[in-house]
Amino acid sequence: MASTTLSNFGLSLFNPLHHQRKKRPKSLLSSSRTNPRLVSSINDHLVITRVTHPLLQSHSTPKRRFHVGVQRDYSDGESSESLVSDATYQEEFSWSSVIIPFLFPALGGLLFGYDIGATSGATISLQSPDLSGITWFNLSAIQLGLVVSGSLYGALLGSLLAYGIADFLGRKRQLIAAALLYIFGGVVTANAPELGVLLAGRLLYGLGIGLAMHGAPLYIAETCPSQIRGTLVSLKELFIVLGILLGYFVGSFLVDSVGGWRFMYGFSVPVAVLMGLGMWTLPPSPRWLLLRAVQGKGSFQDLKEKAIVSLSKLRGRPPGDKESERQIEDTLLSLKSAYGQQESEGNFLEVFQGPNLKAFIIGGGLVLFQQITGQPSVLYYAGPILQSAGFSAASDATKVSVVIGFFKLLMTWIAVLKVDDLGRRPLLIGGVSGIALSLVLLSAYYKFLGGFPLVAVGALLLYVGCYQISFGPISWLMVSEIFPLRTRGKGISLAVLTNFASNAVVTFAFSPLKELLGAENLFLLFGAIAILSLLFVIFSVPETKGLSLEDIESKILK
Repeated sequence: MASTTLSNFGLSLFNPLHHQRKKRPKSLLSSSRTNPRLVSSINDHLVITRVTHPLLQSHSTPKRRFHVGVQRDYSDGESSESLVSDATYQEEFSWSSVIIPFLFPALGGLLFGYDIGATSGATISLQSPDLSGITWFNLSAIQLGLVVSGSLYGALLGSLLAYGIADFLGRKRQLIAAALLYIFGGVVTANAPELGVLLAGRLLYGLGIGLAMHGAPLYIAETCPSQIRGTLVSLKELFIVLGILLGYFVGSFLVDSVGGWRFMYGFSVPVAVLMGLGMWTLPPSPRWLLLRAVQGKGSFQDLKEKAIVSLSKLRGRPPGDKESERQIEDTLLSLKSAYGQQESEGNFLEVFQGPNLKAFIIGGGLVLFQQITGQPSVLYYAGPILQSAGFSAASDATKVSVVIGFFKLLMTWIAVLKVDDLGRRPLLIGGVSGIALSLVLLSAYYKFLGGFPLVAVGALLLYVGCYQISFGPISWLMVSEIFPLRTRGKGISLAVLTNFASNAVVTFAFSPLKELLGAENLFLLFGAIAILSLLFVIFSVPETKGLSLEDIESKILK
């Protein structure tokens, strides 16, 4: 059933390709060896056709082959022919084999979102004299702030921790560690006898968030076929939104129960157990294994053989099949060419040098603008805006959150469907343009359009919708694919750290800025920042649709 559903889903993502020719499947990590005389133009149209692979005839799961044609013109007058590009290549895989390596890392994102949603209900339950079930319910503003932001501080620490251990642990073990921290954090928080223990549990859970938000996009991007990388990494953002909604629903059901906050936080534990057990069954990233081999971090032959077995399992093929072996061989040639003359271990500052710095500017800039364009501030005004338009349900903050959450879910799904069809840049440019327009409209509403509440409602929905098709999923997608393999672990950890740090700054600066500037000028300030972010996207962010991770490194970052 899952295979059929996903196959139908995949069919809506691609259009037919004209004049296609069969070519030998390329490597998992496409080689950067290209004739300098060739000028490539990528045909953006893809097609899915049923094929039967000779090594897979005993398997009942249908396979899909993705064909991408590239026209290369020879300047010396040779006849041009349709070739398979290094940028996009033919590869066979079953949807059932692809979705499992996506699902369990994505649970790390769902648990992150769940914490956001559940905390909104838990803080109400925690402060209730009758329903909290504790004697220390009378929390000060600072204490309550620590409860709410405790996981954020943990995520910051987790991002720093990932910088030092990510490449040593590998993507798989890092996500298992994240699941364990989720479990311990949830158990400690749910059973906290006093505030200090509660805060310790929140910190532990936040450490899991930091490791999961680093490891999940890494593992998904490195193990999935490049044809659907954008779809799957963006789908992880959908899981975060689903987690937020799940937290809201659990909170609304338990908010009137005695000690309900304990159950709200404890609900995350079985999900985290599922995530940990699922990651345990998955193979390590073949790219990580091959990087370790090239860097001399173990027996070269053993790591190579493990990479072949890992790729075979990820694609639903028999262990050690010839196609996976051929892909790994080509991959090793690419890695040796890229890193053969470099030291086996990069230094601490390498991520701030050369192509690595360019990647960090792109990835770090996107996640920075994602936060400082004011999403938390806009949502803060959601209740008053909807009330002014006559929606009485807006008086209930939870109901407002659920309504906004469903709309976020819908728009994120649109981004998932279109990211590998339209590309990253069109979604970013269109979405950020809409964000800037919505912020200007909100400023105008609070300045001189107060008699037209539907303007504010439209601007609010425009902001949320445009955010969810641009900065929401695309920023994390670009972060997962823009860094070179050698510094990918460190680069993504710095991007995650930038994201959580800027989130903390915006959260703490919101109230003072609101009092100092007023709503109209605050939205105008965020609108100006949104225009700057639009210019950043137009002039600095490249298009990576259809490119393998190695092509991004060799063709965009050089």
